Amino acid sequence: MEDPTLKEGRVTSDGVSIASRGSVSSLVQMKRTISLISGVAINVGIMIGSGIFISPKGVLAGANSVGLTLIIWSVCGIFSLLGALSFAELGLTFPSSGAVYSYLKCIFGDFVAFLYLWVTVLVAVPAFFAIVALTFGDYCIQPFFPDPACQPPRIAVNLIGTICLLLLGLTNAIGTRLSTRIQKFFTLCKVAALAIIIITGMVQIGKGETQNFENAFEGSTFSGLGIALYSGLFSYTGWESLNFVSEELKNPTRNLPRAIAISVCSVTVLYILTNMAYFTAMTPQELMASNTVVVMFGNKLLGRFAVIMPVFVALSTFGSINGSIIVYSRVYYVGSREKQLPSLLSMIHVKHLTPLPSIALMVLLSVCFTYSQDINSLINYFSFAVWTPIGAAVAGMVWLRWRDPDRARPYKVHIIIPIIFVIAAIFLVVMATIDAPLDTAIGVCITLTGVPVYFLFVHPKHLPRRLSRLEGTITRWFQKALLVIEEEKD
Repeated sequence: MEDPTLKEGRVTSDGVSIASRGSVSSLVQMKRTISLISGVAINVGIMIGSGIFISPKGVLAGANSVGLTLIIWSVCGIFSLLGALSFAELGLTFPSSGAVYSYLKCIFGDFVAFLYLWVTVLVAVPAFFAIVALTFGDYCIQPFFPDPACQPPRIAVNLIGTICLLLLGLTNAIGTRLSTRIQKFFTLCKVAALAIIIITGMVQIGKGETQNFENAFEGSTFSGLGIALYSGLFSYTGWESLNFVSEELKNPTRNLPRAIAISVCSVTVLYILTNMAYFTAMTPQELMASNTVVVMFGNKLLGRFAVIMPVFVALSTFGSINGSIIVYSRVYYVGSREKQLPSLLSMIHVKHLTPLPSIALMVLLSVCFTYSQDINSLINYFSFAVWTPIGAAVAGMVWLRWRDPDRARPYKVHIIIPIIFVIAAIFLVVMATIDAPLDTAIGVCITLTGVPVYFLFVHPKHLPRRLSRLEGTITRWFQKALLVIEEEKD
């Protein structure tokens, strides 16, 4: 039976216009509705997630001193800014959705792009969501286990993380308007949480609580530098988020680089001040002993108001997952649109206009990752899978400057910026490989599993007839079950 809502053209509040063509189909046109302020809000809202609440332990473990820890947080911010400015040039040179995937495809071709897509679908995105969801679970259950010696049961944390993923997956499937409203609220919560921590830390410094900053570099070590950098950079994840929605940004030539610079610089300052605040209340040994740094900080300094800290962190991580689902579902969507993933993943719901199949697959894979026993290994898998292709994309940009100097580039960074970023990315991958060779080897092996998949199912122009029929049958079944269709263009 034909859906009556498709017989009449209408426009949603988020700028998506739909029109009927006499059958169950839709015409989708994304408008440029994201302003400079909105762009900054998207970047900041995704960057400030779980990382600043769990990564301090990993950074300190690698640095082994307060002074080097703060330097690493600063270096990670500068590194992210260099990469983000390079991505601003890439985003305006190749103004299409998909970010890293699209850039690798345009510069290096289908094979390299597919390997990135493969490891992103299997590891990077699900691991990222699992990390944030587990952090959400930790902070939700922590108030019921105030004694650090009594840790909550891991299965309870896993189940709470699973419920969080499923709930937000459903929310994003229902509609972008609802998920956008949720995102605005949770962004305010996470900024409020950091503001409370920073102001409390400044009061502590005013009282003379600076003993942890004396002999700040005593015990510094560089043996764990790679892992420390990975942990710090995980907190900055999301600086490339605007590149996923560059087609919807108003005046992108002007607003994309400005929004990136404002958001990354602001988050860097917030992160450094937050870590300084942590050390006004906790010794390095105390920080290393806690899985919920903010809870210990609140218990020490906020008295009966300490209960608000795990609540704020839970809300922050909840909002980070929500915003990330909006952004990263586009990777699945664009990969399918480019015929490198099953066609079902490029389909949208006929009423809600959301990429329901992509969201569903992303959430299901993420739920599987939440049952990992080691969150630090998840961070390492995620970091390798993300930073290697990001470095390759920026290296490709440098190469493209030489190979195709006359290509239109509405925005250009000084060539030294991407060169420094590429050198730093190589150093990062090498150091992390030295520090955690097994984790890196697992990441490489997962990537290489995509090679036979590409040459058997993606590279051939036509699939074997039986396989093509099977895919068609499965796709049609899911289309009926999920009420999804292919996107139409003008």
